[in-house]
Amino acid sequence: MSLNIASNPLIDKLPPHLKQFIKPQNYEEYTPVDQAVWRYVMRKNISSLTQVAHNSYLQGLKKTGISVDSIPSMYGMNRILKEIGWAAVAVDGFIPPNAFMEFQAYNILVIASDIRQLENIEYTPAPDIIHEAAGHAPIIANPDYAEYLRRFGKIGCKAISSKEDYKMYEAVRTLSILKEAHDTHPDEIIQAEEKIEVLQNQKSTPSEMALIRNLHWWTVEYGLVGTTANPKIYGAGLLSSIGESEWCMTEKVKKIPYSAAAASQDFDITKPQPQLFVTPDFAYLCQVLEEFADTMALRKGGHHGLAKLIASENLGTIELSTGLQISGVFTRMIKNEDNEVIYFETSGPTALSFREKELIGHGIEAHPNGFSSPLGKLKGINLAIENMSPRDLKAYNFYDGEYIEFEFESGITVAGNNITGIRNIQGELILIQFSECTIKYKNEYLFKPEWGTFDFAVGKEIVSAFSGPADDHSFDLITHNTTSTATKRMYTEKELELHSLYQSVRNIRDGKNTKFSLEAVFDILKMNHLDDWLLALEIYELVFDRDSTFATRILNYFDTIKTKKPNIAHLIDSGLQLIKTNFTTTYD
Repeated sequence: MSLNIASNPLIDKLPPHLKQFIKPQNYEEYTPVDQAVWRYVMRKNISSLTQVAHNSYLQGLKKTGISVDSIPSMYGMNRILKEIGWAAVAVDGFIPPNAFMEFQAYNILVIASDIRQLENIEYTPAPDIIHEAAGHAPIIANPDYAEYLRRFGKIGCKAISSKEDYKMYEAVRTLSILKEAHDTHPDEIIQAEEKIEVLQNQKSTPSEMALIRNLHWWTVEYGLVGTTANPKIYGAGLLSSIGESEWCMTEKVKKIPYSAAAASQDFDITKPQPQLFVTPDFAYLCQVLEEFADTMALRKGGHHGLAKLIASENLGTIELSTGLQISGVFTRMIKNEDNEVIYFETSGPTALSFREKELIGHGIEAHPNGFSSPLGKLKGINLAIENMSPRDLKAYNFYDGEYIEFEFESGITVAGNNITGIRNIQGELILIQFSECTIKYKNEYLFKPEWGTFDFAVGKEIVSAFSGPADDHSFDLITHNTTSTATKRMYTEKELELHSLYQSVRNIRDGKNTKFSLEAVFDILKMNHLDDWLLALEIYELVFDRDSTFATRILNYFDTIKTKKPNIAHLIDSGLQLIKTNFTTTYD
């Protein structure tokens, strides 16, 4: 990959299908306005979160090298994250849920490197660097929480999605892009929100991904820790929302003891949450995760697991009792009266693996048009081929070069020439190749000799089913087009002037040479940028205790803005309160 990416040994080890989502941070593209937005949110958050956030938060800010005054550089973060066994990568907004969770399994923090616009300073449904870096990163410095995040990733990336999940992902991603685009028409946002609402109101059985995504939301994003009477915030969505971090602590938000039942509680990404779940400690999160994982096809397999893969219409894997893994798009199964799978089919490219490693000669080139096989025990002897001793195999002609006929308990019959077999590391047969093979079930031919060589998968049952391939290298999973080469946003002359004004104030605060004096900045602001309030706040911070006359002019300006835009009055008042209480970065 030729992208200019902040390096870390963990990033170098990522498989190609995850690296495709990484993009450069392009730090130079952050404007002075972006830096001011970051600074306001961080100052406001630290001021309010000191009392309500879990103590790992402020400690984690120090350990992860996140500054209050400047948007963090991925290079700087990765140098420090390396010390706690993690890394961070920049991505383009929302990425598919399975990929997001798989990054966590590799101890990689995914950071959407864009930053919210000033008008969305309190909250945005789009993932941004405030949410990711200031919300997620500090908490992973806590070892118990970091272990939960890693284990969640390993389990979550195997969850099977439904067709509806893919539609919802695309709808949410579209809304997040529209909300943060500077030229979006309001009607487009309304239409995108309505589409999400329609999808949310469609009643269907939730998929594994939908359920585990709920667990992720109510813990990693919106989790509380402690007791329901005295909870503390650890969820990144709350830590990065200057509005909801205060709202969530009021009695208007119901506090519920955390359990696996949270998987059934849906959420609305566009609204504040009416209830939150409280875990007693971070170790308990892993306990609930394991309880949920025991209900997944990953651990249960069987016809339910295969049915989920068929319904998803996407690449998935089943593992048989011999350890043989079949990866492809599953399209059919036949069950017996006990709901046991006696036959399965895939369509299109299929690969066979053992312990996540593709079997030599059994990649998608060998099986470009699908794969099928019967399963179960043999009729008359109530024994599965995998459980046969060498003597049993010889007695029933299961050795190379012999013609053989046998019947399963299900009634499926197999007849053909046994060419060769492949065994697992325990010496058990996992695959038998037949020529001149005929397979029948009732009146249906499942395989005919003229169709070629038949590879018979040895296994009496499906013990696991999960999303994605067993071996990542079996399939071309590079399907995502990064926006790393996207055209830079072009700013108007008026916007560039405002950037220059913000930079001048920042230079003055940092003791650097500047283009304009504070008075000149304020005069231009009042003349050309009457809707801006954050820059005036930054000017006020520098003069409120030094120049009372100038400070009064700015306060009068605020009164005008608050009258014209009452919806942002609380943001101005909060900023003024921070200044008057002499905010300091106490965590430094």
